[in-house]
Amino acid sequence: MARGPRYKVPRRRRREGKTNYYKRYRMILSGKPRFVVRKTLNHVIVQIIRAEPQGDVTVAAAHSRELAKRYGWRGGLANTPAAYLTGLLAALRAKRAGITVAAPDIGLHKPTRGAIVFAAIKAANDAGLSVPVSDEVVPSDDRIRGEHIASWASLLKENSEAYERMFSRYLARGLEPESLPAHFEEVRNRILGEYSDVYGEGGGK
Repeated sequence: MARGPRYKVPRRRRREGKTNYYKRYRMILSGKPRFVVRKTLNHVIVQIIRAEPQGDVTVAAAHSRELAKRYGWRGGLANTPAAYLTGLLAALRAKRAGITVAAPDIGLHKPTRGAIVFAAIKAANDAGLSVPVSDEVVPSDDRIRGEHIASWASLLKENSEAYERMFSRYLARGLEPESLPAHFEEVRNRILGEYSDVYGEGGGK
């Protein structure tokens, strides 16, 4: 354990493994809002946050549970498709608030290739909000649509007991997991339809 007259006790959030203050300092110096992506066990949360002298100000935000409550999403709320849709929703709200560019902030999540947090950042760029990210780390389009989940469900369906156990939440919501990619497109189009006034501005597809 470090000791001595020059030793400084790390800030509480750093000790708890919640904040990397060096990265945060660099992002604040950029002068850009932060596109903050956080994943919990059951949800994905995306916020666009601007640093102000009085403290952080949330300009726009989205929570994956909104996908079910507002847009009829019946898939999982913490997987890759849900992360993309949540990022898309937050980015469109940010654009409506006048934000056009943001710095990516994945916190202490490991920057693993294909990670869920990068699905949300890809969605932001697809919506026309410029958030720097390498094409090498974002999940594939197939994975974003949930093709991997649908394929696994098709293989597992031969074992009805395992199938129902693995996908009990999907089935309880009235969705056969094999139909997830088509359902993803339906919900995506529903979100884009609500934000048609800003979708496509600044490079959205």
